[in-house]
Amino acid sequence: MLNERCAQKEVPPEVEERGHWGSKVEFLLAVAGNVVGLGNVWRFPYLCYKNGGGAFLVPYLVFVVTCGVPLFLLETTMGQYTQEGAITCWRKLCPLAEGIGFGGQLILLYSCITYIIILSWALFYLIFSFSSQLPWASCDNYWNTENCVDFSTTNSTFKWTNGTNSTSAATEFWERRVLAISGGIEELGSIRWEVMLCLIAMWIICYFCIWKGIKSTGKVVYFTATFPYVMLVILLIRGLSLPGALDGVMFYLLPDPSRLADPQVWMEAGAQIFFSYSVGVGSLIVLGSYNKQDNNCYRDCLWLCFLNSGTSVVAGFAVFSVLGFMAHEQGIPIAEVAESGPGLAFIAYPQAVAMMPLPQLWSICFFVMLILLGLDTQFVAVEVVMTSIIDTFPRVMRRAGRRESFLLLFCLICFFSQLIMVTEGGMFVFQLFDYYASNGACILFLCVFETLSMGWVFGADRLYGIIKDMTGVQANPFFRICWLYLTPLVSLGTFICSLVEYQPLTFNRWYTYPSWAYVLGWLLALSSILLVPFWALYKMATGSGTPRQKEVPPEVEERGHWGSKVEFLLAVAGNVVGLGNVWRFPYLCYKNGGE
Repeated sequence: MLNERCAQKEVPPEVEERGHWGSKVEFLLAVAGNVVGLGNVWRFPYLCYKNGGGAFLVPYLVFVVTCGVPLFLLETTMGQYTQEGAITCWRKLCPLAEGIGFGGQLILLYSCITYIIILSWALFYLIFSFSSQLPWASCDNYWNTENCVDFSTTNSTFKWTNGTNSTSAATEFWERRVLAISGGIEELGSIRWEVMLCLIAMWIICYFCIWKGIKSTGKVVYFTATFPYVMLVILLIRGLSLPGALDGVMFYLLPDPSRLADPQVWMEAGAQIFFSYSVGVGSLIVLGSYNKQDNNCYRDCLWLCFLNSGTSVVAGFAVFSVLGFMAHEQGIPIAEVAESGPGLAFIAYPQAVAMMPLPQLWSICFFVMLILLGLDTQFVAVEVVMTSIIDTFPRVMRRAGRRESFLLLFCLICFFSQLIMVTEGGMFVFQLFDYYASNGACILFLCVFETLSMGWVFGADRLYGIIKDMTGVQANPFFRICWLYLTPLVSLGTFICSLVEYQPLTFNRWYTYPSWAYVLGWLLALSSILLVPFWALYKMATGSGTPRQKEVPPEVEERGHWGSKVEFLLAVAGNVVGLGNVWRFPYLCYKNGGE
C-alpha cells in the first residue's frame, strides 16, 4: 500500500497537447474576426474621404500588394510551419530575431488594455439605447448646458450655424455624461463607476470566450465574426434609403487626384494597412499555428485579405450614407459632420441615428455591431498573448487548470492597470497609450526586421519551398520579390516618414499634454522597439558559435524519396546483378549437371 502511494506521488501531471482548430472554418472565422475590427468602420471611411476619395484607393492598393498580403502570408506560414507561438517560432526560424516576438506581444498587451475600453463605452451606449428617448437626442438632461443644441427642434440648425459656442446634444452626452471629462491628464478625478461596471462585463465576456483556448474560441467566432456582417448589411440598406445618402456616398468616393502628391496621404494609407491586417504583432502567427501543416494557407490568406479590404469599402457606404443624411437634415456641408475614431462612433453616428424614425432600433443595431466587431479582435489578442506565453513555458503551463487560472490572473492585471482610463481624466491617458504605445511606427519597425530576418537570414527561397511542401501550391514569384526587397523597403520608408512627420499628441485640437506625458509616451513606444536590438545583442553576447550559426539554426535535411520509379528499379538491379552473375552462376551450372 505504501509503495502504491509513493508511485502515485511520483507520476507527474500530464502535459496537455497544444491542439488544432476543430475545422478550417474556425480558423477562417477567427482570423476574419481578428482583422475585421473597429478600424474598418470608423477609420477607413474617414481616411478615404479626407485623402482624396476614390483616389485614396491608389496608395491603399499599393500598400495592400507590397506589404499587406505578403506579410499576411508570411506570418500565417511561419505559424503553420513551426506550430509555435509568436515568440517561440523565432527559435526555430531565426533565434537572433526573437526580440521581434517579444516586441509584438508587448504591443498586443498595450492594445488589450486600451481596446476593451472602447467596448465598455459601446456597451454603455447600448444600455441607454433601450431608453424610451435616447439621452443624446435632447438637451433636457441634468448634464446639458445652455449651449446645447437639440436637433429635434425646428430652429436647431439656425442655432447650430450661428452659435460659436454651441455643442450638440450628442457631444455633451459623450463628454459630460459618459466621460465627465476633466481639464487634463493632471486632473484624473474620480472613477466613472458606470463605465467601470461595463468594463467588468466586457472582461467577463472576453474571459469565457477563450478560457478553454481554441476549443472555446473556435466555437464563439461562429457568432462574433458573422453577426456583425448581418448588422452591417441592415445599416447599409437603411443608410442608402435615407434622403441625402447619395450626397454622402459621392463625398466619400469622389476622387481628388491632386491629393496623391501629398506624402501624408501615402503614410496614412500604409498605417491603415498595417493596422487593419494585424501584421507585425504575431496574431497571424499564433492563429496559423493551430492549423494542420497540410492546410492551404496560401489560398486562405488571399481570400481573407480580400474580405478585410472589401469590408472597409462597404462600411464606408454604410457610414457616409448616414452622414450624408445628417448633413442634409441640418443643412450643413458633410465635411462638418464627418468624423473618425471615437468621434464617429460616439458622437456623429448616434446623433444621426437620433434623427431617424425608430432611433432606438438603429442605435441598438449599430452598437451591437460595434461591440461584436471589437470583441473578437479583443479576445483574439488576449488569446495570442496567452498562447505565446504558454508555448514559452509549455511544461509549466500546459497542465490541467493552469491555463484558466493564468488567464484569470492576466485579465485581472489588465483590468486594474486600466482603471486609470475610466476616471474623469482617463480619456487623456487612453489617447496617450493609443497614440504612442500602439503606434503604427512601432509596428512598422517590427515589420522591417521581420521581413529582413525571414527574407535574407532564414531565406526567401526556403520559405517559398515550405509553402509548396505544406500546401502543394506554387506561390506567385512576386511574393519572393516582396519578402526580399519591396516589403522591407516600403516599410522602412514609411517608418522614416512617420518619424519625420511626427506631430505631438493633442486632444480635441485644444489641449496640449505636459512635457512629462510626452516623455512617458515615447518610453511606451520605445519599450517595444528596443526589444529587437537588445535581444539580438543578448543572444550574440551569451550564445556560442559564430554570428551566422546564431542567426540560422542548422537545418535538419529531409529523408527524401526516389526521383522516379525507374531510379528505384535501376538501383535494385545494380545491387542484385553483380559479379556472382558472371563468374559464379555459369561455373555452378556446368559443375552441377548443366541443364
